[in-house]
Amino acid sequence: MIAIEDWAEIRRLHRAEGVPIKEIARRLGVARNTVRAALSSDRPPKYERAPRGRVVEAYEPQIRALLAEYPRMPGSVIAERIGWPYTLNPLRIRLREIRPEYVSVDPVDRVVYEPGQIAQCDLWFAPTPVPVGRGQDRVFPVLVMTLGFSRFTAAVMLPSRQGGDLTSGMWELISRMGRVTKTLVWDRESAIGGSGKVTAAASAFAGTLATRIQLAPPRDPEYKGMVERMNGFPETSFLPGRTFTGPTDFNSQMNDWLGLANARTVRSIGGRPVDLFETDYLSMIPLPPVSPSVGLNQRIRLARDYYVRVDTVDYSVDPRLIGRFVDVTASPTTVTVEHAGQLVARHRRSWTKQDIVTDPEHAALAAQLRAGFAADRKRREQARRHTDGHPVALRALPDYDALFGVEFHVPTREERHG
Repeated sequence: MIAIEDWAEIRRLHRAEGVPIKEIARRLGVARNTVRAALSSDRPPKYERAPRGRVVEAYEPQIRALLAEYPRMPGSVIAERIGWPYTLNPLRIRLREIRPEYVSVDPVDRVVYEPGQIAQCDLWFAPTPVPVGRGQDRVFPVLVMTLGFSRFTAAVMLPSRQGGDLTSGMWELISRMGRVTKTLVWDRESAIGGSGKVTAAASAFAGTLATRIQLAPPRDPEYKGMVERMNGFPETSFLPGRTFTGPTDFNSQMNDWLGLANARTVRSIGGRPVDLFETDYLSMIPLPPVSPSVGLNQRIRLARDYYVRVDTVDYSVDPRLIGRFVDVTASPTTVTVEHAGQLVARHRRSWTKQDIVTDPEHAALAAQLRAGFAADRKRREQARRHTDGHPVALRALPDYDALFGVEFHVPTREERHG
């Protein structure tokens, strides 16, 4: 095949300078038919390797039979079923070529979001561990919320992925914005809709705000691509070069950085999120006068150790309520305990695993109650002694039965069963 440089030179000599074919062949040392072929071709010569047989061709009928019944069967399984004796690369190349013939295509349309219509929510796990005390450094989920129209983004780090913490995080971000969109899009996060149906707690949260939670299809991250793309942005522009003293410091630095991120120009919308947020805000739903129920909530009977457990951490409660039911509510920052509507304990929430949080007043009151119990026990023991100090014998009840001639016959097992 003629080189592309010779092809270009032949065309130049003949068409620009009028050099005859014979002279061109002499100058370039090529055959006249080669010159004629170059002049008749309007496109540069392109090398194409002659097709040759591939090892996969002998197995293709078996491959197609499997794909016809199981279109998404993995290549490794197909190799096992057909007895593939070679490396997997040739098989995988052929599968990429023919699998679309058997797998249905699911195209998506471009969506234009109207103001106030939608907000996409997702959890981002920052790879940088955050210190939480007691020598522990932990990785926590960060709830990210991005508005569809303006691309305005807010985020907050949460202590867990439990439903109460997620609703607390959503309420905090929505409260910052001042209004809520008509739809909140979530993937199938277990505490929001892992079964394919929105959980009761999430439905109650959305109902209070007069919005709705829409679940993305399974294994379809493109359904909420805006917030998915936003999750990668902090890893390259926020985390590098930063250190954190704790979750509070992380959230503070994150909020400051988001102020800059929302002020950048987004090419897809041709503007800055901070400028377009006002348009989004005016079309969003006003917040209700009553706050939604958020946080971790439980009702338990207070045990003798006068502690309640919230996410592996124990918190002390007024020990005078031992044996009674108390209501425990935990937000990402605070744990409160109430009895009959009265506050009986309040603690700052610990994000440390297996921690114990004790109010000194509760510990002191428990010591007083133990001392009082010991004193009562001693008085009871003293009441069992005669006035002159000798112990008073305590008789068994059968002794009194014998004294008064009362006899209770307890039937044996044989008598009871005939």
